[in-house]
This record gives sequence, C-alpha cells and structure tokens, in this order.
Amino acid sequence: MILCLNMGNTNMTGGVFDGPTLKFDFRHRSFPHISRDELGLFLQGVLTAHGVKPRDIRQIAACSVLPEATYSLHNACKAYFSTEPFMIRTGIRTGLKIRYRNPQEVGADRIANAIAALHHYPNQNLIVVNFATATTLCAIGADKTYHGGAIVPGVRTSLSALVSCAAKLSSVEILPVHQVLGRSTAESMQAGMYYGHMGMVREILYRMKNEAFGSSVATVIGTGEFSPLFNDSGLLDKTCPALPLEGLYLALKMNS
Repeated sequence: MILCLNMGNTNMTGGVFDGPTLKFDFRHRSFPHISRDELGLFLQGVLTAHGVKPRDIRQIAACSVLPEATYSLHNACKAYFSTEPFMIRTGIRTGLKIRYRNPQEVGADRIANAIAALHHYPNQNLIVVNFATATTLCAIGADKTYHGGAIVPGVRTSLSALVSCAAKLSSVEILPVHQVLGRSTAESMQAGMYYGHMGMVREILYRMKNEAFGSSVATVIGTGEFSPLFNDSGLLDKTCPALPLEGLYLALKMNS
C-alpha cells in the first residue's frame, strides 16, 4: 500500500492507496513545529483506526508547502515506516512543461493537482481551482503546458483577516448562502464571504481562459477543503476533493 501526504499551510491531508484505489483519506491540522514523533504516532494511529497495519505501507509520497514541518515529515516517515518518502520537488519527472519564469516557485501541491487533473481529463484544456488557505487557479493546456495561474486569499483566510481588523465583527460559520441581502451582521458577513469569493473566482476564470486558451474550451476542476461550497455556483465543471493525493500517487509511479 502507498501512503500519500499533502502538508498544507492549515491542514495536512492524507490517503492510503491500494493499487490505484484510494481506500480512505483523512485530515489533520498542520502545525509548523510538529515533532517527528507527534506526526509519526498520529499517522500510525489513523492507519490502525482504518484497519491498515503500518508495516503494510510500502511507499510514501508527500508534498509540503510548510517548510518548518517538512523536516519532521521526512523524519517521521523514516522512523515510523522505515521508508524514505518520495517528495515532489524540482527535478522530478512530472510530464508538465512549466512556463513559470522560475519553475522552482510553483507550489508542490499545485504540481500534484496538475498531474492528477491531466490524468483524469487528458487532451483537454484545464483550469484547477484549489480552495484552501489560499485559493489558487492554475491553467494547464491540453499539450501538458502549465501556463501559470493566480493566487488569492482563501475563504477562511479572508474571514480571519476581516475579524482581526474589525473590532465589532466576530467569526461566523462558512457556508453557501442563497441570498446576498443579509438581515443580521452574521448573515451579511456570510453573504459577503460567499458571493465575494464567487465573484472574484469567476472574474479570474474569465480572464484566465481568454489569456491561456483564447476561444478554446477549458474544463474547470475544483478541489480543496472549501470546493464543496461552490458545487452549485456554476463556477466548476467537476469537483475532485482528492486531486492532490491522486497527483502524489501518480507522481510516485511516474518516478519509480
């Protein structure tokens, strides 16, 4: 079995693959200064809870955008699974033609998303929207060219900034709402968060499609923690919550 780990700024997501099948996935809050042992014991515990023995994990694929935790992640894999993890980094085989001026700047999670998106939807122009700590939009051509993208504050990040900067505003539940006209402070904030983010993403998608693909059609794929919020918004053609984990699995196979 293969364990895949995606260490994000806010959450670490993980999943276990038995062959190409994702048996289960899980989520744990990311902590920049988590120790090797804290992480290793957590991973062993979550595997055991799902009926998987830690010794059954033969390979580990990982990516991290949290530099402080990457060292602990690497050492936890070696100490608790006797496995050197495969990390998405500069120089690995991805199958992508990256048009960034400095390809090393492209986040490992964005690379994983692009690999999985092309696997699921080959020979199509794609835009992957990852709704997480940051909302990222990446344009990938049918010829496997990674054209670039845009990065904006995510839904929760925007809410946290608003609450921290406005003395009389308190945090609210993040959820899809059906009208923009709020009749309380909480409803007004929820409407602003939801429709404001929707409008921002829609505008970026419109411009990105034109800049990257002109008049050609592009399929928009949503992933990330908050992607289900926008299932009925008309923004997305497909939603694939496990996209980064699938990308890690495919990158590992590509480089084996």
